[in-house]
Amino acid sequence: MSLFTGIKYFFLTEKSKYKTLKRILGFIPDNIELYEQAFRHKSAAEEDSRGVKNSNERLEFLGDAILDAIVADYFFLKFPYKGEGFLTKMRSRMVSRTFLNDLAKKLDLDTFLEISEDVVNAKSVYGNALEALIGAIYLDQGYDLTKKFIIDRIISDHVDVESLIQLESDYKSKLIIAAQKAKKVLSFKIELINNNNFNYYIATIVIEETAIIHGKGQSKKAAEQHAAQLFFERGFKI
Repeated sequence: MSLFTGIKYFFLTEKSKYKTLKRILGFIPDNIELYEQAFRHKSAAEEDSRGVKNSNERLEFLGDAILDAIVADYFFLKFPYKGEGFLTKMRSRMVSRTFLNDLAKKLDLDTFLEISEDVVNAKSVYGNALEALIGAIYLDQGYDLTKKFIIDRIISDHVDVESLIQLESDYKSKLIIAAQKAKKVLSFKIELINNNNFNYYIATIVIEETAIIHGKGQSKKAAEQHAAQLFFERGFKI
C-alpha cells in the first residue's frame, strides 16, 4: 500500500506546521497531535498496542455533531422569521457530503490528508476530514472558538448563502424521473420508529425489489427526501 501524503503539511518542519495551521485556522493550536490525527485517513493509520487505529474517524464523529449544532444556530439567528422546514433544508444543504467536500477543497484540506492512493479519490474523504478538523478544534480550543472558525473561516469566506437557498433540493422528484427514464420500478418503504417519546420515520429506497439505501426524517416526506439525497450524494446509479 502506497501513501499519498499532503505535501503542504506532513512534509513540513514542526515550526512550519504551526504556521500553516495558523493560516488555515486563524489561531495557533495547543495540541498539534489532534490536528494531525484529523488529517490521517484510516487507510494510512497504524494500529496501536490495543488494536485501535489512530485515524480521523472518531474526530469525524465528534465534528459532525458540533458542525450540525453550530450551523443550526447560525441559520436560526440569521433567519428569525423562517419556519422549521426552511431552517432544516438550509442546515441539510450546508452539511451535505457534496457541499462539505467542496468546502474542504476550498480550504486546501485535500493537500493535507495522509491517505492511501487506493482511496485518495473516494467520495466524502475530504468532507470527512473537514468534520474531523472541527472535532479537533473543539477538543483543542472549545466550543466558542470552534463556532468562530466555522462562521468566520468557512461560512463568511466560502459560503454564498443566497445561492444555498436556491440550491436544488427536491431529490425525490429527481430520483423518480431517473427511474422512469431507466424504466425501473422505484418505491419507498416507510417505517415508523418509536423511540421513547420521540418518533421518526425511516424511508428505504427500493429499486426492482432491491433495497438500496435509507434515510431518516420527522415526517414521511422528509425521510424520503433524505433517502433520495443520500442516494445521489453517495454515487448510486439507477
